[in-house]
Amino acid sequence: MRRSGALAQVRRIGSLVETLGRRARRSHRLAFVALTLTSIVFAVSSLAWETLVPASFLIIPLVVGGLLLRFRELVALTVITVIFGAYVVLSRGPTLPRIGFVLVLLIVAWIMLTSAKVRSRLGVPGTRGESMLMELRDTLTAQGELPPLPAGWLAEVAIRSAGSSTFSGDFVVSTTRDHLLEVALVDVSGKGIDAGVRALLLSGAFGGLLGVVPAEEFLPSANRYLRRQDWDDDFATVVHVAIDLRTGDFDVRTAGHPPAIQFDAWSGRWQTRDADGPLLGLVDAPEFLVNHGQLKPGDALFLYSDGMVETPRRDIGRGTDRLVGHAERLVAHGFEGGAAELVASAGGPGDDSAIVIIHRMAHA
Repeated sequence: MRRSGALAQVRRIGSLVETLGRRARRSHRLAFVALTLTSIVFAVSSLAWETLVPASFLIIPLVVGGLLLRFRELVALTVITVIFGAYVVLSRGPTLPRIGFVLVLLIVAWIMLTSAKVRSRLGVPGTRGESMLMELRDTLTAQGELPPLPAGWLAEVAIRSAGSSTFSGDFVVSTTRDHLLEVALVDVSGKGIDAGVRALLLSGAFGGLLGVVPAEEFLPSANRYLRRQDWDDDFATVVHVAIDLRTGDFDVRTAGHPPAIQFDAWSGRWQTRDADGPLLGLVDAPEFLVNHGQLKPGDALFLYSDGMVETPRRDIGRGTDRLVGHAERLVAHGFEGGAAELVASAGGPGDDSAIVIIHRMAHA
């Protein structure tokens, strides 16, 4: 009973600290007053109890202020803290290394001020910048989730960014309307964080186009949008598929992207679905060919980025054969969970990797 009561008390304290942190992020003036009072308390306590409260405690308000305050408020807090720190070391005599302590205090203050100055240029004070990036990452992840499908259909997506970054240049947009499933796997030039910003911009635009324009107009419309951005040497590759969920008939179109792969359950063969088309953003009025096919019960269609099949030491042809070899192992026990397994086993470690599996199950 005592242990459970202690745990409950710890949880209440944790909740209180979290609530105070949220309020401090919202009210910078409240955070400034609280941190200023903290600096005064630390300074007075250090003078009153030299052995219990070291003067180095004055660094704590500076570090916390660098995370919560705007630049001007942080400058004011820095001046106040340095003045109190200098007064403390002068009052305590030779027992405290005066020059070293003040120097450390100034270095910490300079680091916090430099970080706050960079954030102030963005107009995002404190830790709100990091929170905004996390929200953008979550938005990109949420847009990559495939819509629910009727019975008899399974669809999965898995994306892994290069260098263990949470941002990726590969993303997926999808929608369903009138028994038609549309999925587009996009690979933005670059990788990791460098491509993540462009991926965030394009994911919203391409997601808005998908399902609004006819399937055959999606790639031309996406190309016109990308041309309007006037990016220097940046481009995007796309594989787009539209599937009739009643009949299994599908159309595949690509823009400089590796072809889709279809697994034929009746023959056990794997077939690439080539549909030539130029990279998005390079040509004003490109033409995109279409490859027609059908997913019969038991069949599966694979969309993937070049990070799954291409490395500096391996061309796309050999990489595609390797991917098919890994996917062949999924046939015996079904394709559920196969997207994450393929990204882990076949994805290149130095590039963003993404794969989409659309499976028409043999037994609904």
